Amino acid sequence: MRERPNLVRATRWLLTGALTAGLVLSASNAMAQKKKPGGKKPAAPPAGAPAGTPGTGAGAVELDQPAPATPPPADGSVELDSPQPGAQTPAQPAAPTAGATGGICDIDPSACPKPEDVRAAAKKDVKAEIYAVQQIYALRARRFEFNPYFGFTLNDQFVSHPGPGLAINYYLTNVLAIGLNGNLYTGLNTDSRFNFENRRATHVAAPLNEYQFSAALNFTYVPMYGKFAAFGDFIFHYDAYVVGGVGAISTRPIPVIDPDNRKFDYEMKLAVNLGLGLRIFLNRWFAVTAEVRDYIFNEKLENLTIAPGSAKTDKGTWFGDNQITNNVQAQIGVSVFIPFSWDYRLPK
Repeated sequence: MRERPNLVRATRWLLTGALTAGLVLSASNAMAQKKKPGGKKPAAPPAGAPAGTPGTGAGAVELDQPAPATPPPADGSVELDSPQPGAQTPAQPAAPTAGATGGICDIDPSACPKPEDVRAAAKKDVKAEIYAVQQIYALRARRFEFNPYFGFTLNDQFVSHPGPGLAINYYLTNVLAIGLNGNLYTGLNTDSRFNFENRRATHVAAPLNEYQFSAALNFTYVPMYGKFAAFGDFIFHYDAYVVGGVGAISTRPIPVIDPDNRKFDYEMKLAVNLGLGLRIFLNRWFAVTAEVRDYIFNEKLENLTIAPGSAKTDKGTWFGDNQITNNVQAQIGVSVFIPFSWDYRLPK
């Protein structure tokens, strides 16, 4: 019964001794891991080095020489901030090469000319021409234009002279053309409703004339060219032109004063024309046209009086006064340019 207390006391002493030894070892390890306040001592100069040599004096360390390895402490502790024996230090990035920019010049040196190349290029004679105006969308020079159209009379309130027509032009330059045009009126001349109502109400007839055909030699000049936007994102190119020429027209009076005895034949008259036109290109060889042209000629009118007796059948008494007549005609058509394509020829 007395042996058990002795065993308990022995066990307590053993535990107390083990705890005390563990605390002592932990405290010694913690003191060994602390840095010494003075830092490392400088390495001693090598034997035989002359006095006053830079980097070999007292307290000096050669920058290009590796520091000597520090022996581990005798107690086996290791400093955490010091490199381990045999451990490799991380590689430092290489210093940039002299003259390197780190951009496209390093990747492709040919993209960055040298200063001497720039100076040599600056001494060369430069013969450059700057074209500030956009190239013309549809060239006309040395091309044929075929222009079928249909015309309507605008200024005659008694009779109208509609009819189809065709113009053929050859552009000597991009702005000047020479060509022919003709109109066909046979079978399409009609009295206006105004003339019918006026004759029925007043019993007064106005002398009328009808046309057969006309033809003319024309010159066309294009002073204006441009473009405009329409229908959203569509860009249309256009030009405006002036046309004029000389030719002939075949006409005759319509017998309204004495239709029972008079019957007129067509006669040719000298005619000049002058007009303005607008052409809108849908592509480089096809365009729609709108034109107003005035055909001017000296017209013979029917005599308003009837000769008595047998003289009324004399053709010399059928014609009255001559009158300068203006046949102002609106023409709507299309233009086809041949050849369809071309090549630009810029000055060298």
